[in-house]
Amino acid sequence: MSHSAVVDAWRERERALRRLGHRVDVVSAAAWSEGGRRVALSVRPDEPVVPARTIGSHPALFLYDPRPLWRALGRPVDVIDVHEEPFALATAEVLLLRWLRRQRAPYLLYSAQNLDKRHPVPFRWFERMALRHASGLNVCNEAAGHIAERKGFPGRARTIDLGTDLNVYTPPAYAVTPREVPVVGFAGRLDAAKGADVLLRAVALEPAVRVRLAGDGPERHRLVELAEGLGVADRVELLGALAPEGLPDFYHSLDVLVVPSLTTPSWVEQFGRVALEAMACGTPVVVSDSGALPEVVGEAAIVVAEGDAAELAKAIGAVVHDPDVAQRLRAAGLARAATTSWDRVAVEHDAMYRAATKQWSTDVTDERGLEVVVVAYGRPELLASALEPLGALSVTVVDNSSSPDVRAVAEAAGVRYVDPGRNGGFGAGVNEALRRVDPRADVLLVNPDAVVGTGDVALLRAALLAEPDLASVGPTQVDATGTPARVEWPFPSPLGTWVEAAGLGRLRRSRYVIGAVLLLRREAIEHVGPFDDERFFLYAEETDWAQRASLLGWRHAVVPAARATHVGAATSTDPTRREGHFHAAQEVYLRKHFGALGWQVARAGQVTGSTVRGVLLRGERGRSARSRARLYLAGPVRSEVRPDDARRPAPTGTARPDTATPVRSEAS
Repeated sequence: MSHSAVVDAWRERERALRRLGHRVDVVSAAAWSEGGRRVALSVRPDEPVVPARTIGSHPALFLYDPRPLWRALGRPVDVIDVHEEPFALATAEVLLLRWLRRQRAPYLLYSAQNLDKRHPVPFRWFERMALRHASGLNVCNEAAGHIAERKGFPGRARTIDLGTDLNVYTPPAYAVTPREVPVVGFAGRLDAAKGADVLLRAVALEPAVRVRLAGDGPERHRLVELAEGLGVADRVELLGALAPEGLPDFYHSLDVLVVPSLTTPSWVEQFGRVALEAMACGTPVVVSDSGALPEVVGEAAIVVAEGDAAELAKAIGAVVHDPDVAQRLRAAGLARAATTSWDRVAVEHDAMYRAATKQWSTDVTDERGLEVVVVAYGRPELLASALEPLGALSVTVVDNSSSPDVRAVAEAAGVRYVDPGRNGGFGAGVNEALRRVDPRADVLLVNPDAVVGTGDVALLRAALLAEPDLASVGPTQVDATGTPARVEWPFPSPLGTWVEAAGLGRLRRSRYVIGAVLLLRREAIEHVGPFDDERFFLYAEETDWAQRASLLGWRHAVVPAARATHVGAATSTDPTRREGHFHAAQEVYLRKHFGALGWQVARAGQVTGSTVRGVLLRGERGRSARSRARLYLAGPVRSEVRPDDARRPAPTGTARPDTATPVRSEAS
């Protein structure tokens, strides 16, 4: 579903997906305003595109006629791609109809919003709900992805360029005779944020050029007056809004295209499609540094400070007066545009759809790489025991203690040693390793106080690859005395806290596997993203990762035939501090996934349950329960102590923590 699909050229993604063998049905706006002109949907013969009338004209405040959506959602589909912003009314409409239709296919969202806005109610609620339950998100700039992830999308946003039709936007087929007066061009809507006035001021400083403006909008008359006031009206040509088919000839008529966008309190450049179209036509490009423009053009264009007419004039002069500069930009621009072909864009979307539906090609275990990651902190003798049975595998040791003894053990075992230079906690250590290992490999996390043999690793891999929707698997575990340890736990939740307070925790479902020994699927790592090392220091990192994976449609399982020995908390000498880390992590987790209200509900459950147990139980168990009640009354994060180099912003109303010893163990 996409209102932008009204533009024929922007349906090339769907055509490219069909060339990959997919069936793609489109529901499009019947008519929409694009680039300053009203565009009516024109469907090619046999193209499966259904028009839907729209109510409203703002991209975030319109609704579709629900009847075409209702019919489309009633058909059997594998995935629903909603090409609307997560906070848009149209997105809420589609998801409501999906629920009413009992359509279970996963849905994906799109966002270009690279300003971190706090939307008013109810749009803020629409946005969080839509993001939290989406199975995929594609964005056209990295900032939009970071914002969506912070607002609730559980996975890693996939940055995908807006495509360019390289069959339409091509260099001239003939040699262009140099123009007596170089021509500078602008293409876009004529409103204040697009910065056409800055271009006119720059042209006034560069008398040896003419300018052509393609577009229309509310600033047209002001721009005419500005050109007259600057004395450049005889060098300015206003072409009005051009149809897409007229743009290639327009780009060919230029010596340089300028995209002088300006950031405003409510808008910043989100992509800049015209820059890539001009590059594909062999036209040099100059852009401002507004929003995503520097990211989009990379090294293939000159980037100037937004609003600086003098710097823009200098950049234009460099292009039109220096053939070497112009030729360098043409070559770099053609190379950059080639990376945005619709076929490449379709491959990116294909990968996103396969992640959402868990439809992978069959992999043979021996043909997939495996990387082992061990995050260590001191206790080299334990690390040596953990590494001994893993000698035949590719192992990376991340040493949060920067210990010479840990380095010596790693070097003696012949494994990769990484010193991050700080004690950032377990999640940060894992992420440090993930940046260095083969991204095409599955990843086995092994605690330095755990021992697992290669035979058991093989059993884990076989189980993981046997079911395409498994994100992680773990072995059964025993402690040093051979006593079985619990490895599967229910996800924390506000309601779950009260269920456990009532002594009914064993009835809870929706479980994850703890990370003492845990095998992660490479496709899940790519889909979910790394561990959250900004908020979690010790404990709950794998809980958070597993919960995010579950929201994206993945499962987790224990492999009973595989076995590991886990000492558990063997590298920590302070159980009180260790328990403080555990409960602080629970608060962080609950705040992240259920908000401040969810945390307060869970906190009340913990205080109630601990207080009751503190009254009923005697001895150490009673004292422990009363201590936990006091901890939750004070606030676990407020009471936590972390090392100086692992501090993080605390949740609202809490103090910054201070010091700790990073060690991984099962939940307590």
